[in-house]
Amino acid sequence: MSTALEGVRVLDMTHVQSGPSATQILAWLGAEVLKLEAPAGDITRTQLRDVPDADSLYFTMLNGNKRSITLNMKSTRGKELFTELVQDADVLVENFGPGTVDRMGFDWNRLRSLNPALIYASIKGFGDGPYTHYKAYEVVAQAMGGSMATTGFEDGPPTATGAQIGDSGTGIHTVAGILAALLQRERTGRGQRVSVAMQHAVLNLCRVKLRDQQRLAHGALREYPNDEFGSEVPRSGNASGGGQPGSALRCSPGGANDYVYVIVQPVGWAPIARLIGRPELIDDPDWATPEARLSKLDKMFRLIEEWTLRHGKWDVLARLTEQGVPCGPILSTRELIEDASLADNGMIVTVEHPQRGPYRTVGCPIKLSDSPTHVTRSPLLGEHNEQIYRDRLGVDVAELAELKANGVI
Repeated sequence: MSTALEGVRVLDMTHVQSGPSATQILAWLGAEVLKLEAPAGDITRTQLRDVPDADSLYFTMLNGNKRSITLNMKSTRGKELFTELVQDADVLVENFGPGTVDRMGFDWNRLRSLNPALIYASIKGFGDGPYTHYKAYEVVAQAMGGSMATTGFEDGPPTATGAQIGDSGTGIHTVAGILAALLQRERTGRGQRVSVAMQHAVLNLCRVKLRDQQRLAHGALREYPNDEFGSEVPRSGNASGGGQPGSALRCSPGGANDYVYVIVQPVGWAPIARLIGRPELIDDPDWATPEARLSKLDKMFRLIEEWTLRHGKWDVLARLTEQGVPCGPILSTRELIEDASLADNGMIVTVEHPQRGPYRTVGCPIKLSDSPTHVTRSPLLGEHNEQIYRDRLGVDVAELAELKANGVI
């Protein structure tokens, strides 16, 4: 069975996380992804290394299903080989600092003159304007995209989210842009530039907070547990951010992740009240309606928590789910990596690596009925030099040895 992106050739000039997360999704979906690295390799090959002389999990978990070639772009022959690679590619992806590829001698005008059908995707920290040349990292993007200001508790500092919405979140947005450009190219025959900024991607993921910023003009946000509201959307702890109130409630035996997140829909109040042993609150006018409960959300969740504290989170999950109440246990990283259902769904995958042996990684979250995905290991540095340079570009064995000796590859 063929894959969705079979035949699409991607020249991957990305490093660290935002770019590699995008190109890995393309590789999972069947594109041929050539990871083009400097002879020293992507810096994450050695960052946070846990096994001596082996590529780190940082690198391996973001670069599966790819092939690696090395090239010194500062050399004359390196530029010539890069030109041939561009002419052979459908997509080029990079996440260098602004202007880096231009200074190599390959600005957008040059690239599209070499290959008018090329889709050139760039990931940057910020869009055009006063922040353009600022350095961006995961949490910098969260800080400047609206996430940190609205994450945490009211009396605490701004807090980063554990989800990598700045890096991998931007990567997903980039994939959407690349796929749209590929589809349009089918109609026009022309490539185009795809640009995604990390700040913009985080802002897009925070749109409900901008919704609430505008709602503040009409008064307090009643579904928030906060007592006071100023001119900005406050940090609201574990409030759901949607139209139905929710909170993370403690469970037995009281460990760091012994919590269940519970959402109280209008139809859920009666079964919850019965479960917690307070059936009289079902018809009590001070509790019976969502409007009545909004003024005392903290008290409502404390009542429910008195019950959840007497039960383990899996028992709470079972009993609330049986009553149709939306809820979910807080799953630790250990619980996730050992979850049999995630393994059965191909979301936790064990991969063999020649340097580090077996390791577990995340599988492709996008499931297509007619296009299976298979997760394979990340490539060793320059593992496919001979295959690509000799078999595809026609570089003979003698020149390959010379290029390696001279530091070109």
